[in-house]
Amino acid sequence: MEQKDNQVTAEQKKRFELPFHIVKRSTLPLKKKILVYAIALVGSLLLSSLICWIFGDGNPLDFFAYLFKGTFGTSRKFWLLLLETAFLLGASVALIPAFKMKFWNLGGNGQILMGCLASYAFAYKLGGKMPEWVLLLLMFVSSVAAGILWAVIPAIFKAIFNTNETLFTLMMNYIAEGVVLCFFAYWIHGQDVAFPKPNGGVLPALGNNMLLTILVFFLLAGLMFVYLKYSKHGYEISVVGESVNTAKYIGIDVKKVIIRTLILSGAIAGLIGFFLIARTSAPLDKTLHNNMGFTGIMTSWLAAFNPLFMFLTCFFIAFINTGMSQVQTDFGFTNNAISKIVIGLIYFFVIACAFFINYKIVRRDDSGQKKPLKKRPQIRQRGTNK
Repeated sequence: MEQKDNQVTAEQKKRFELPFHIVKRSTLPLKKKILVYAIALVGSLLLSSLICWIFGDGNPLDFFAYLFKGTFGTSRKFWLLLLETAFLLGASVALIPAFKMKFWNLGGNGQILMGCLASYAFAYKLGGKMPEWVLLLLMFVSSVAAGILWAVIPAIFKAIFNTNETLFTLMMNYIAEGVVLCFFAYWIHGQDVAFPKPNGGVLPALGNNMLLTILVFFLLAGLMFVYLKYSKHGYEISVVGESVNTAKYIGIDVKKVIIRTLILSGAIAGLIGFFLIARTSAPLDKTLHNNMGFTGIMTSWLAAFNPLFMFLTCFFIAFINTGMSQVQTDFGFTNNAISKIVIGLIYFFVIACAFFINYKIVRRDDSGQKKPLKKRPQIRQRGTNK
């Protein structure tokens, strides 16, 4: 009776099994990886053009024309494309050291926002009351310190109490927004509409007010590549990310590495906050981070945590974001709903490439089971009859 029940169970399992299964793929050559990404990119753009054609005023070819017009149509649009690429590159660079260490830092938005708050507070209160270079120096130091503070809190809890850094850093984003609102409510009295623009704290323009920001974050990405690949600290980060037990065995102070790495990440995030305020003496806003902390997760992951490859991924994301603003206008969309759908669709196609690069779908055999491995023949030792 028991044997019959087992037979029925096996038949039921076979009936509900899918005719295929997913297996780990061996490492693909670089040319094939590029081909997979190219197919996904072209396919997503073609599908996006059809969606805009169906719901908007224009034809599918207009989609590509407007996309390039929104990024390369004028010199100012091209500079804005480079500026968004630079900020996104900075956010990605801030996250990479922690990700290489398997510390999943989702608090980039909060760390950037705290840097903005610290920089804005000095610019608002001391703008016009001291030399500009002194004010900028105070803004710079306070922004970096605020970013470090917001990153090192979850790092300490992770190092000492082994807390879940994913939830911890995520919740710190919402606390940062609350701190900004408290600053608005209790320090800036009589302002009930928006944060006022500060009276000083503007960085010098090198030709225009975008060039300095672009140069700083492009240079920072190159320095991060050197730091992670050739420095002792970069080696320790890689070892901790591979195996904490191995790191402890060879004498690496894991707690020290965790805290030191998050100090670096927070400092770069705070630097982004400084440039967001000081580039044009911008007013503070709780959405000033523009979700760069979350978008940076995708760009760094697509680049396989390589700072040099991130130039391409950040440029691509910035290209889509800036180009879709022009598509939305020229196709006559009254809101950004279709634009958001198209951007999400393109992101989905590109991210899905990682699945087909790392895994493949294999058809099951008739029995629905994996074929057993063949036994290796035994090799007799010379001089024996056994």
